[in-house]
Amino acid sequence: MARLSGKVAMVTGAASGLGAATARRLARDGASVLLTDRDLAGEEIAASIVAAGGTAVFRLHDVTSHPDWAAAVEHAVADFGRLDILVNNAGVAGGRHELMDHSFEAWRQILSVNLDGVFLGLRHAGPRIAASNPTGGGSIINLSSILGKVGMAGAAAYCASKGGVTLLTKAAALEWAPLGIRVNSVHPGFIDTPMVNNALAEREDGNETRVVLMSAHPIGRFGVPREIADAIAFLASDEASFITGAEIVVDGGFTAQ
Repeated sequence: MARLSGKVAMVTGAASGLGAATARRLARDGASVLLTDRDLAGEEIAASIVAAGGTAVFRLHDVTSHPDWAAAVEHAVADFGRLDILVNNAGVAGGRHELMDHSFEAWRQILSVNLDGVFLGLRHAGPRIAASNPTGGGSIINLSSILGKVGMAGAAAYCASKGGVTLLTKAAALEWAPLGIRVNSVHPGFIDTPMVNNALAEREDGNETRVVLMSAHPIGRFGVPREIADAIAFLASDEASFITGAEIVVDGGFTAQ
């Protein structure tokens, strides 16, 4: 397929997991992709896309940094001439924190990546997407979570950050609808990614918790990155031209209960 032919996409947190799968999927659909991450492993992902016949470049990028965002957006335009699609994927789990002794430093670290990083992405990429699409056609996809819709004990900061992404997305969608820029959020269930696996590995009861979490999904398993990338690719395309401000839930039925 080439439903994104001629489009330029930027994917944050693209060195592994959902970001890497998304970058590969958008490239297969014909987009030129700028992958960004703090992890240089993103260079290997970009190289694998090029080896498969796609167009991709990797740049180092800290999503909590104003200057890094400005530079990343300029790189997209310098490398490919325009910017049409932004996938705000970069995020951190942040570990388990009880509210009674939750440190402010840990709270701010989680919020700075998961929520501030999305705001900065909108702020810096939005004007470039508008300039590249004067008659409309831009698309922004923000990665929230099922924990941006329901709560979980021990994850207050993560839930707050992802809940913030949900409503930030809706506000942006309303502001930018007259510009023809669609803004939507994707809400994965538990997905088999390094972030989820590392979070479970840090727990003494990690194996038991994995079984419990899997059983909480009516489909009976964790999702895989491709399933989220497919939803993102749809939202990035003109097939989703009447969808904005929406919450696309991809969770194996977790939140249907």
